[in-house]
Amino acid sequence: MKESWNKVRNKIEVLWINVFWQYPQRLLALKIAIAVALLIIPFEIIGKPFFGMTLALGAVATALSETDDYPRGRIKALAIMLLSFFVSSASVELLRPHPLLFGIGLIGSTFFFIILGGMGERYRGITFGALLIAIYTMLGTYFGNPWYYQPILLPLGGLGYGVVSLVLLYIRPWRLLKEQLAQGYRKLGDYTAHKAKFFPSDPKLQDTLRNQLAQKNIAVVQSIGQSRTALISYAKEVKDHPVMPIYYNKWLLLQQMHERVASSHERYDLLSQDTKNPQLIEGFGQLLKEISKAIQQVGTSLLTDIPYKHPISLSWTITALHEMMQRSESDPQYPSLSLLLKNLTELEQTLRTIDDQRVITSMPDIEYQSQPIVTRLKKLMRHTHPRFRYAVRLSICFAIGYALMYFLKIEKGDWILLTSLFVCQQTYSETRQRLFERVMGTIAGVILGILLAQLLPTPTGQIILLVGSIYLFMIWLRKKYAVAVIFITTYVLAAFNIQADQGIAVMGPRIVDTLIGAFLAYFVVRFIWPDWQYKHLPELLRNALAKNEAYLQAIYTPNYPPMQYRESRQQTHEADTALTLAWRGIKVEPKRKSFYEKKAFTLTYLNHALLSYLSALGAHAQNQQFNEEELSICKNVTEVLQQAQILLADKDILPNTPLVLREIKEWEDVLYERKKESNNRRITLLYNLAHTAKELLKEAQLLQQNKVTA
Repeated sequence: MKESWNKVRNKIEVLWINVFWQYPQRLLALKIAIAVALLIIPFEIIGKPFFGMTLALGAVATALSETDDYPRGRIKALAIMLLSFFVSSASVELLRPHPLLFGIGLIGSTFFFIILGGMGERYRGITFGALLIAIYTMLGTYFGNPWYYQPILLPLGGLGYGVVSLVLLYIRPWRLLKEQLAQGYRKLGDYTAHKAKFFPSDPKLQDTLRNQLAQKNIAVVQSIGQSRTALISYAKEVKDHPVMPIYYNKWLLLQQMHERVASSHERYDLLSQDTKNPQLIEGFGQLLKEISKAIQQVGTSLLTDIPYKHPISLSWTITALHEMMQRSESDPQYPSLSLLLKNLTELEQTLRTIDDQRVITSMPDIEYQSQPIVTRLKKLMRHTHPRFRYAVRLSICFAIGYALMYFLKIEKGDWILLTSLFVCQQTYSETRQRLFERVMGTIAGVILGILLAQLLPTPTGQIILLVGSIYLFMIWLRKKYAVAVIFITTYVLAAFNIQADQGIAVMGPRIVDTLIGAFLAYFVVRFIWPDWQYKHLPELLRNALAKNEAYLQAIYTPNYPPMQYRESRQQTHEADTALTLAWRGIKVEPKRKSFYEKKAFTLTYLNHALLSYLSALGAHAQNQQFNEEELSICKNVTEVLQQAQILLADKDILPNTPLVLREIKEWEDVLYERKKESNNRRITLLYNLAHTAKELLKEAQLLQQNKVTA
């Protein structure tokens, strides 16, 4: 009997790990669904559904506003959040009977909360939650309960969820940090899998694949940054804890592997065309796929606490590739391929020994310069700051939305504001995407919700629909927003059915209000202080060139401080990400110019290529110093990057760029001949670096010429 029970328990544990524990978003969704069920069911049984639904809304708002903190930090954030919920809800209840005062308070508090949210991740979560609670309170006033019900119930619901979340966090205090690190490794695995598509490479698809790779790099860079934020948050509370250096080391290894995976040694189409043995190129593709799977496994091991087991297939693949390389020494691309194999071999060795790496005994200070609050607020209050403009736009959006619902007596008009809150984003491209997702998701959700309401007409059925909807909403929230909107719509339908049996009746106003709120947000972002990305292209390129230059100098400077080197590398990737995001935005902007759209595509391609060559140079420089010839080339490339920055910084005068370009071309030709003659495998890499830097200088000249003549 005991043996049978152990088998059942083991199966349950395996199922739990495979279905929930290694998927943080599923775990979060389950936690919220259980909290909502526990809050609603008792009050539904005693005939007080309003109490249960209001508590559940407080829980959902708290869950959406949570940040990744160590337990002590989470307690502080929760206390401030609940206080802001009370103030926000009470203000709505007390001012709602006075439209003018309410409108002024709504506009002022919206602007204040958005600006305050720009102070940091924790502030952003709290202020978003406060705005959400304000609109939830507005929706709840239609039920005609005493004014103090919602200001008490909404924070209590948040407290209920917060206590459950805190208890779980105290049981597993390092879980949130592990989740961020695991996310970084998984995103790096995705990036590596995409890079495998270059082996072999089709010349016609080279530019497209490069730009897709640059977009994949965005997710990796953001995950590394989020892991850094989580490390800083934890370090503020428990810096001297013996476990902290272990996770800090995992973060360092993530960056180190990112540098190796992001490396390029030669144009991928040339490698595929010039290599005599096609199987050799296919072997590199297979090796990258195996490395991708291994990196993903590292992420899974962080979440499950199951030690990482190095895949045998990866060891076999790299051994076979080494044997093939030994038979290909006469291949014209042998120097580049051998450097690539050396880089991937060292990456495989890092993975093989990832749990045996030497861990630093104490965690150094991660560079984090927190400016005084007054300084940060002054910066945010500048009219040129994107956050300030966003605060103005959303405030105007709410003002117009409230005026429409008040003067036109729009039924359930508060949904206009709720929709605007979710649709109105800082950039036009994000707002445009949210508009279509919100509208399409709402319409699909109404259709699905009506069908499900007919299939589950009983109170029990409606509770099942509600709990299932909130679970699926949280599952899809960060994956695909349009799908998440479908399920939050079915949640609303079930909620109104439970409270007043009006779920289907309110779906018509829901669609109308969603359309008004979504298009209102769109027009505000489109016409009020429009911030077109093409205008930022020269500055973004100049910043990227400056970061590339600093990264290159960090690579070839002897005894460069390791922490500053890593900081420079991360800043270079962040600048590349900003350039890629600008290109993504320009593609959908209504006022985009074909010149800038093409330039953004080219710049994204070239800058990511330059970063890839720099990453390769940095990866190899760790084990081998530069000789005088290599140092001379690096310094010349540095001068080219500096010349491009000077060109972009000067608003009125164009330097004699053709002369500079002619000199660079002559130097590049000499370097090309040197590459063919030399046995130095790094010369090819340096030639590619120099060539790409020259191309970026030419693009900078074209951008500046267009700016001067515009």
